[in-house]
Amino acid sequence: MKLPRWVKQFIPLTLVFLLFLTACASAPSKYDQVQQDTTGSQAPVAIDKQAAKGGTFNQFFPQSEGDYEVVPAQEKQGFAEYKLKQNGTTLAMLSISDTISLPTASAKYEDASDSVAGYPAVQQGTTATGILVNGRYQIKVLSRDAAFTPEDRAVWIQKFDLQGLAQLESSTRATRQAQQISPVVKPTEASVPEAETSPVIVPQPAT
Repeated sequence: MKLPRWVKQFIPLTLVFLLFLTACASAPSKYDQVQQDTTGSQAPVAIDKQAAKGGTFNQFFPQSEGDYEVVPAQEKQGFAEYKLKQNGTTLAMLSISDTISLPTASAKYEDASDSVAGYPAVQQGTTATGILVNGRYQIKVLSRDAAFTPEDRAVWIQKFDLQGLAQLESSTRATRQAQQISPVVKPTEASVPEAETSPVIVPQPAT
């Protein structure tokens, strides 16, 4: 059976349209690309509602000094990251993450044989060094330049405000407890007793 001429002309257009839809479905969206970039930088995905806000960590990062520049790079729930730059070159990535949403991140420190500034430390691959503060907050330094050695990473880990970060858990817990306290109920007004009335004296007629 021969197909009508217009049907033959319509088939190629249909095939092109189907190929276009397939390409659109397989192409990563902007959101997917952001997720890939985040995963590539080993930033954990914090989803626990009790995870500390990323902005909370900013105060604990090292300050710029000399020709070293510490520049904000990324911030989200439970995670903050900065770049360590020297003369325009990124030497390393500095990060703090709340492992409350990623228990496996803190579990790897349980058998740590090394320590930095008194905290358990692990080498993650050949380019990253991490420590765990208070069993919850992970500080990580990731080399971006081959000249930035494990010794350099340990030095910069100690430039974080470790004491302040160690106190964060207690202050965070206190805040949560305060938020859970029931609001104070104002006492109801006491009923006002009715004023006593004097007895009514009825005058008697004269006898």
